[in-house]
Amino acid sequence: MKAFTYERANLPVQAASIAARIKNSKFIAGGSNLLDLMKLQVETPGHLIDINDLGLDKVEPTKEGGLRIGALVRNTDLAANQLVRRDYAVLSRALLAGASGQIRNQATTAGNLLQRTRCPYFYDTNMSCNKREPGAGCAALGGYSRHHAIVGVSDQCIATHPSDMAVAMRVLDATIETVCANGTPRTIPIAELHRLPGNTPHIEHSLEYGELITAVTLPPPIGGTHIYRKVRDRSSYAFALVSVAAIIQRDGSGRIALGGVAHKPWRFEEAERGLRNGSKAITSKLLADARTTHDNAFKVSLVERTIASVVNEAKGSA
Repeated sequence: MKAFTYERANLPVQAASIAARIKNSKFIAGGSNLLDLMKLQVETPGHLIDINDLGLDKVEPTKEGGLRIGALVRNTDLAANQLVRRDYAVLSRALLAGASGQIRNQATTAGNLLQRTRCPYFYDTNMSCNKREPGAGCAALGGYSRHHAIVGVSDQCIATHPSDMAVAMRVLDATIETVCANGTPRTIPIAELHRLPGNTPHIEHSLEYGELITAVTLPPPIGGTHIYRKVRDRSSYAFALVSVAAIIQRDGSGRIALGGVAHKPWRFEEAERGLRNGSKAITSKLLADARTTHDNAFKVSLVERTIASVVNEAKGSA
């Protein structure tokens, strides 16, 4: 690990202004992703800004009937929150599927949203990676790509976003609250937070330099059957080959978001109109522009089967 400087921030705007002022700085809270990357020298920040004292660790109802989740709420506390379990069960289930108890005790809401890909070529500094070093090339394109993306990919990157929580947040239409370095607040729909790789896979989100996530707001609950189904190579806290976050209503309509298939949580609202027509119909629209490799072509049928399983479970629950 390379040497770095460190300081604690006391206010969100202070943290944002420090980050904007000091080049190559990073926020740190739980550190469950950042510290691993620093040890491998994939991330080499020169300055760390500790944001654990900002008081952003509350889960509170909003005036609109939704829920406001502080950026520093730990994953364990969020999954166990009674309002989340009652009204946003898909979120609680996604969090519990995402990591071991020890990691959930450390990981934060904002950190989970912004965690970086687990692509092995990104983690291996001996391999070429446009995300780690722009212009270096993508070793995954010609390498082993079983876990890689099949939609929203580019000639520069086929990595997937690793978060389970973000997939549930996407199906819930969450909104991200931030503060910029000049103190200006901003709200970002979660659909616009994460970027597809295009020609700039190293730019992973729409946050400005120094901008700090302060909270995530969920809209009022919509009811229905909440399901999070994660398909993985082993049952103990592996990253998703495919995951499905679903909210299914009694009439068969609903919402579907996918994980493990793209550079961001994948949802196409237009496709959801065909949910009553069966899993094949919605899969063909969700994955209309799929670009697979020899290793990950199976994900197309796996998505279809997983959606079918989720819909059948919802019917049984109803």
